[in-house]
Formats: sequence, structure tokens, C-alpha cells
Amino acid sequence: DVQLVESGGGSVQAGGSLRLSCAASGFTFDQVSIGWFRQVPGKQREGISCFVGSEGRTYYSDSMEGRFTSSTDNDKNMLYLQMNNLKPEDTAIYYCAADCFSDYGFLRYRYWAQGTQVTVSS
Repeated sequence: DVQLVESGGGSVQAGGSLRLSCAASGFTFDQVSIGWFRQVPGKQREGISCFVGSEGRTYYSDSMEGRFTSSTDNDKNMLYLQMNNLKPEDTAIYYCAADCFSDYGFLRYRYWAQGTQVTVSS
């Protein structure tokens, strides 16, 4: 079974940084792509990244690349999201998600965990 457990969310002031972690089990990153998205309750999901292990490449949504960097530790089956220069509009629930793909330029995800709250204050 695919299992994803996020950690590292919290509160930070604008301009600060946070690093999210995701422990994945039930698959390897060579087998299944993995990434991040975020969502504010009541609003549309925003794709952030998708790491395709078979390509050794991370895809980013255009609006996310730059301040957000995704990385993996394939030996530990861990996925990370480094977020820098955070802004109040980055406040959302951040989800680690597996089996991601690009759909006409939009990142889509099939499986995700419970999410972790990130709050950025001004």
C-alpha cells in the first residue's frame, strides 16, 4: 500500500523558510512519481512539483519554481520541499502526493496524505 506521511509544517514570518518532509512507503521513486501540491480550504488545488524518478527530473509549476525546491533521498524514500522567502499568500495545507503527472501543463496527483499546515504571517 502507498503510504505518505508529511512533517515540518508550522508557522513562520514572511521572508522566512520552512522545509517539509515526506516519508513514503509501499513504492520506490523509480516506480512511482512523487511531488507536492497545496490547497487553501475552499480554493483550487495548486500543483507545486513532481519528481519523476525514471527521468531523474523534477517538474515544477511555473509559479512555484524559484522559491520552492523539491529534493529526494532515494535511499530513505524521503521527499523534501524547501520553501524560501515565504509570503502570507503561501499559507495553505501542503500535501505530499504520489503518482503525479503533467496534464496540459498542469500538475496532477492521484494519491495524497493528510497534509501539513503552513502559516505565514506578515
